Amino acid sequence: MKGQFFFVVVLFFSGHILQAQISADCSTAIPICSNTPINSGTDGYASDDFNGAASSGCLEQTTTGAIESNSAWYRFRVGASGQLGFNIMHDPSEDWDFALYQTNDCTQLGEPVRCNFFDNRDQNSYIGVGEDPTGDNLTVQYEDWIQVEAGQEYYLLINNFSKLNSGFSIQFSGQIFLDFPDTALDCSIVDNLLGPGQILCENGTTELNASTMGALGYQWYADFGTGFELLHGEDKPRYTVLQAGLYRVVVDLPENTNRVSDVQIEYTEIPNSFPIEDQGYCLPLGEEVFFDLSALDSQALGSQDPSQFRVSYHHSQQDADLGVGALPLQYQTPPGTEVVYARVSSRLNPDCYDASHHFQLSALSEPLFDFPLEVSICGNDPGVLIGEDNPNPAYSYEWSTGDRGPELWVENPGDYELTITNNFGSSSCSSTRIVRVQAVQVPVIKEIQIDDLQALSTVTVVMDQPGNFRYQLDGGPFQPGFRFTGVRPGVHRLVIQDEQGCISIDEEIVVIGFPALFTPNGDIQNETWHIVGLDYLEDPIVSIFDRNGRLLQTVTANSGGWDGTYQGQPLPRDDYWFRLTYRDTRGNRSEAKYLRTHFALVR
Repeated sequence: MKGQFFFVVVLFFSGHILQAQISADCSTAIPICSNTPINSGTDGYASDDFNGAASSGCLEQTTTGAIESNSAWYRFRVGASGQLGFNIMHDPSEDWDFALYQTNDCTQLGEPVRCNFFDNRDQNSYIGVGEDPTGDNLTVQYEDWIQVEAGQEYYLLINNFSKLNSGFSIQFSGQIFLDFPDTALDCSIVDNLLGPGQILCENGTTELNASTMGALGYQWYADFGTGFELLHGEDKPRYTVLQAGLYRVVVDLPENTNRVSDVQIEYTEIPNSFPIEDQGYCLPLGEEVFFDLSALDSQALGSQDPSQFRVSYHHSQQDADLGVGALPLQYQTPPGTEVVYARVSSRLNPDCYDASHHFQLSALSEPLFDFPLEVSICGNDPGVLIGEDNPNPAYSYEWSTGDRGPELWVENPGDYELTITNNFGSSSCSSTRIVRVQAVQVPVIKEIQIDDLQALSTVTVVMDQPGNFRYQLDGGPFQPGFRFTGVRPGVHRLVIQDEQGCISIDEEIVVIGFPALFTPNGDIQNETWHIVGLDYLEDPIVSIFDRNGRLLQTVTANSGGWDGTYQGQPLPRDDYWFRLTYRDTRGNRSEAKYLRTHFALVR
């Protein structure tokens, strides 16, 4: 949808100089064009222009029993083709309606081409066709643009439903006034030698043209509030106006006749635009956030009365100068910074404006966190470095410990809170996260259990403390379980890691089997104690001890085991211990670890 171009502010509230221009009847509708002044106010209606109809478009009968309650009628003729709209400004506490008819005959109004009958519970200041000049794109008080053709005539009914009467103004808008600024509306509809009245910006000038075929002379008069006075020396067909007033020309014609024409010229104060501080607002990830541009109006206006002037905001200086493409007051921007241009304009005449200031509007992205929120102090490490190792120079960092910096060295487990702030001028956007630090002790293998040694056995790893570990045997995949099946006898490589991956045990384990007890009592059964699987080891030696640590026997892979004697004498019933050594893959003699190294002699 194209932006608006405000062409006319054409209405004066009570107390202004211009005489009221009100017609409550369609047949006497006030012609409007260019800067034709139109007075505000409605007070009842004359005749029922709808002949008792119950509705006309969206309009319905009111408590008067007719569609009209407090009405004003206007008419205009289009001088070019294009997109046209209009804004009707009124007191936000009042309820106004309108209907626009394409016709040149009040007796043949037909259905309106645009119509609005919504109540004003939202207390808006504008109704109309096109776009709300405040940038409110959610309002129900506006109807779609209308595409007009040159020569078309329209009647506009404005109805005051609330019966309060503070007045209204009309502003025409649309692309047609950009393309055809002088001919968008046909001023021949106004029957006046000097043309329609005009509203100028202060210090502006306009030339009145009373040129008449066959004229014998011209006298110009002006009324500045004390009656008409002759403007001495002004006897030309054209007169340049420099101040507000009611102007009259008397054109002397042949046969002692003359023609008299009056025109009202008014001036509107040009506002000042004041600087606006650069702004920023927080844009949380994944959320829709809107910036309220209207909150900046007081900066742009300074001490100027907001009831007399309004502020609009634009993407470019050109749009601000033309008064087009006003940004919605609830404005959503993508992350980043853009320049916004402010335009302060008169509510009575938008052509009187100042757009000399702009500011930066930054949508601050919520700071991103790209570091682990759970960290471990591994084993005997003195501490750990937590936080952001790739900091953003535009951010500030603060820890719950009071430290300021993206990273923090901690030596004790606990929760550490980090707040990251994205700053822009006086605005900021912060996010907070908690980094949880825990101490991870080095896990210890307590025992390797082998269930009845077979060609393929089940091996169970028993840890000396609970924990979340993962296990790997002989370079295979890691598994969460501590039990391996299908394990052959011999030497194997066992790797154990904690869940955080900060501690790892890499050990050789020996898978062998031996009886828990033997009975050397001469019955031929279980007469000797021996280890099964020694032949899978290189150069194995088994040393057997009593509970006092006395070496009783040495057994190899080729020996027949131990018969329960020491120096030829039978040993008593008791528990005995053993130690197994072998040559590892590096050729070094190693001791088999984690085996349950005791057994019982029973007699």
